[in-house]
Amino acid sequence: MEKIKMTTPLVEMDGDEMTRILWQMIKEELLLPFIDLKTEYYDLGLKHRNDTDDQVTVDSANATKKYGVAVKCATITPNAARMTEYDLKEMYKSPNGTIRAMLDGTVFRAPIVVKGIEPCVKNWKKPITLARHAYGDVYKNTEMIVPGPGKVELVYTAEDGSETRELVHNFAGPGIAQGMHNLDNSIESFAKSCFNYALDIKQDLWFATKDTISKKYDHTFKDIFQEIYDREYKEKFEAAGIEYFYTLIDDAVARVMKAEGGFIWACKNYDGDVMSDMVSSAFGSLAMMTSVLVSPHGYFEYEAAHGTVQRHYYKHLNGEETSTNSVATIFAWTGALRKRGEMDGISELCGFADRLEKATLTTIENGKMTKDLALITSIQDPTVLNSRDFILEIRKELEK
Repeated sequence: MEKIKMTTPLVEMDGDEMTRILWQMIKEELLLPFIDLKTEYYDLGLKHRNDTDDQVTVDSANATKKYGVAVKCATITPNAARMTEYDLKEMYKSPNGTIRAMLDGTVFRAPIVVKGIEPCVKNWKKPITLARHAYGDVYKNTEMIVPGPGKVELVYTAEDGSETRELVHNFAGPGIAQGMHNLDNSIESFAKSCFNYALDIKQDLWFATKDTISKKYDHTFKDIFQEIYDREYKEKFEAAGIEYFYTLIDDAVARVMKAEGGFIWACKNYDGDVMSDMVSSAFGSLAMMTSVLVSPHGYFEYEAAHGTVQRHYYKHLNGEETSTNSVATIFAWTGALRKRGEMDGISELCGFADRLEKATLTTIENGKMTKDLALITSIQDPTVLNSRDFILEIRKELEK
């Protein structure tokens, strides 16, 4: 069979641990036999990030700006234990945070719905898409361990040298402090991405913060969203028959549990991180959720919404068999290939992405799946496959 030709490369960002193993299997079994795959490769594995002082992460984001479409494997954000394990020079920041900041995008995450995997929230009938602001807040914070009595202040020094101060706390003893920031233009990009995406897929948009407690920080988000909606989107939403709805984050959490789905839920960075995991898990599995970073400047970065599956990786290193779900990583590749095909006018590439997704879902619907899905499926007597055999079954289905 003649392989599908590509004209422009994808930016390929390799990652860590078990997802790195799956990454290679997916390429070998599901992509390279069918596509003359062109990628510009960046190794975002933690060892290589350490070797390059994390410059490789910056380079991969710049390459995404150049080529427009990237696909990313899950990566480690190091903590103290990782510092020791990998003998790191420093505790590097989240590569996702770095890339998101450079691309100025919004992350849209949606569950992959498949027959036989029913949501554990029984009234959820349609997918819930999480729109996560991809800049700032706790992901670009500055933290301080306060050693003893004293005061911590926020200080803004204007260009003319004048200062504005706000007391954070008078410490009577040891404690901790944290400073966060965000940017009006980043919040504006977030709002516009959300409103445009809602219009594209014709779904209601919810947005939620805690403006009653955070009367300046969160309230600024609320105000910017409302101003842009009233000025640029109100008439378009009314014409499309969809609604923009603002509420407090705790009210949104309560409402979402009673809703049937079929809407976009926009959240600030940390809320979106947490809630997307909750929604994906409730729909079936963390390994069953798509994630795409959409920049208002026309860049797209596709990835799996889950982590590096550390526990399975240690089993793999010990020579033990694993049954690791590769669906979200496969869908990261299909999303990127489809977008590349759309941007380059290669319909065969889009068609291949569709077929690979269908083959993946059909494999599960035929009762062949990884252990995480077998534990929650309503399909009788499913066949539990190991990591490689699941991918091989998908290939068999694809070749049909």
